[in-house]
Amino acid sequence: MTPSDATALPPVAITIDVEDWFHVCGIGVPQPVARNMWRTKANIIKILALLDSYQCKATFFMLGSVAESEPDIAPMIAAKGHEIASHGYSHTLLTDMNQDAFRDELIRTEQILTKQVGVRPIGFRAPQWSVPGNSTWMDEILIECGYHYDSSRNPLPFVGDSSLPLHPYTITTSRGTLLELPPMVTPTIFGNLPTGGGWGFRFFPIKLIEATVRKYHRAKAPAVLYIHPRELDPDGPRLKLPPLKSFVSYGSRKDAVPQLSMLLEQFRCSTLSEIAASWPRTY
Repeated sequence: MTPSDATALPPVAITIDVEDWFHVCGIGVPQPVARNMWRTKANIIKILALLDSYQCKATFFMLGSVAESEPDIAPMIAAKGHEIASHGYSHTLLTDMNQDAFRDELIRTEQILTKQVGVRPIGFRAPQWSVPGNSTWMDEILIECGYHYDSSRNPLPFVGDSSLPLHPYTITTSRGTLLELPPMVTPTIFGNLPTGGGWGFRFFPIKLIEATVRKYHRAKAPAVLYIHPRELDPDGPRLKLPPLKSFVSYGSRKDAVPQLSMLLEQFRCSTLSEIAASWPRTY
């Protein structure tokens, strides 16, 4: 592929949910973890070095509580030219919140990040794709707070809705419009597979992931990939969880770096804000 060919194709968006290994949804009140057990910063440094080596810009969905507790992480990311977006404050499922609680978390995180990096976030991702069943209020609050795009709707069974569109689409509400940028999945006769991130990104063969990216390219749509810092830290600590919950939360003891490196070698990258700015909206 020549440089001109690569530029003509839609980009791949690398997105990182900035949270620690103990940020697992749906397990009740989290137990305190000693500060010397926190690993987000060290893993973010690894991610930044990897992105630098391929001159790739990414979108980092910052958890407000992490940014507040470790105030040098967001500035370190922004200094490299990456986008800072919002992942909420407490890593609580939106389905466990009411509208006021969500608005408060959104504003609190926005204030922390704006103070730290001087730019307010315009993108949001809900913890564990937890879009409420009646999701109109989430979209309306995001629009009310000035957000341009959302990346919370995963077209997967169980953690999302497999009937959702695979490619970017406009959500229209009484308060305005919001662009939805869903993560990449691989459609099969067995249903959509989670090849775009998490445990699936490390579990499925790289050839399948590459083929899916090219399928998105043929549809003239961006492939949105997502990782967590802990996925570059396969020997790191894990919470004691039931086997299925543990696998879904952590996946196998496999490093995401080899898969990610192969993709960064082949495809042009862009941030979600850049994709959102250029994507045509329907009304």
